[in-house]
Amino acid sequence: IRGIREAITGEKIKDPVEMAKIQLQLEQLEQAVQMGQIEINKEEAKHPSIFVAGARPFILWGCGFALLYAALFEPLMRFIAVVVFGYTGEFPVLDTGMTTQVLLALLGLGAFRSYDKTKGVDTKRILP
Repeated sequence: IRGIREAITGEKIKDPVEMAKIQLQLEQLEQAVQMGQIEINKEEAKHPSIFVAGARPFILWGCGFALLYAALFEPLMRFIAVVVFGYTGEFPVLDTGMTTQVLLALLGLGAFRSYDKTKGVDTKRILP
């Protein structure tokens, strides 16, 4: 905060009480932005359209199917094609790097949420 104020006004805040007031205002502003985003998320989740309310589940299911294909279906189908049918050609390769990263991030957030629930943390409270 000091650097921003100094850059804008060219003056330093010397009074610690004034600095605390400015810090409190900044925290209240950040909390208002977070609360606004929470309200937007609530409204999106209530929306009757699958294209609005289903965006996050779509991402999760899409990444889950990509991982399932890459880790289970593709190797199994490759094995069957080579062993049972004697296939010796090339197999298509799917790049699942991006979907794996997104899936692991979503699963990590879910794990953090589960951990918070087991510890009884009030996750509805917005931290400053």
